Amino acid sequence: MNERSKVRLFVDHPLGPGQSVGLTETQAHYLFAVMRLETGNAVAVFNGRDGEWQALVTETGRRRGSLRCDLQSAPQVLPPDLWLLFAPLKKTRTDFIVEKAAELGVRRILPVTTAFTGTDRINRDRLQAHAIEAAEQCGGVFVPEVAPLAPLSAVLADWNPDRRIMWCDEGLADRPAAAADAATLTAALPQRRPAAVLTGPEGGFAPAERERLAALPFVVPVRLGPRILRADTAAVAALAVWQLACGDWTGGA
Repeated sequence: MNERSKVRLFVDHPLGPGQSVGLTETQAHYLFAVMRLETGNAVAVFNGRDGEWQALVTETGRRRGSLRCDLQSAPQVLPPDLWLLFAPLKKTRTDFIVEKAAELGVRRILPVTTAFTGTDRINRDRLQAHAIEAAEQCGGVFVPEVAPLAPLSAVLADWNPDRRIMWCDEGLADRPAAAADAATLTAALPQRRPAAVLTGPEGGFAPAERERLAALPFVVPVRLGPRILRADTAAVAALAVWQLACGDWTGGA
């Protein structure tokens, strides 16, 4: 194959030279009914473990099909060791956060409930599917796991203190001297160290939550500019700030 395929597909299957890859009914429908691929056409496939491979269509069908790996087109590369903790919002806005987290490069996505979180359940399978689709579209070879929904208090109780948390505190919007910001973040969160970003719900953090977070030695309060951002905007902005200051946007991870 002389050029890289623009059609990318995540597969839950080992990949290697000459490896045959069977397709699910959903994948077969996408490749052959939607993308109109035929036998001999190229598809880029990845599984989050073996890099990206260029594969050829060897069998087509309405409900089945198969591919054969030809050559590796990209090595397996992990994103920086960054997690995202966020309070779920309404359905489409939660979907948005998960999609953008996968695109921006995180290792793990942890939905958490807080005192003011507006929902006590998520559709984890749907969110994982959004993370996969985002990885397919952005050219990534890694798909972050979406963890089960858990109370923030429980997550903090079991937290490894070696992983510092960038706490995006909306209460610091008008207090520029009280917390780190984009210009000073690298001093508080060194590069090549495990890290996490924490954003809150639409109502912000409750006083008891703020008190607990402020007392934890591994939590770094961060100010995301002079305006209070919507919860979904804050998650994307925080990840972008961290990637620019500490992550692989500058080759630091």
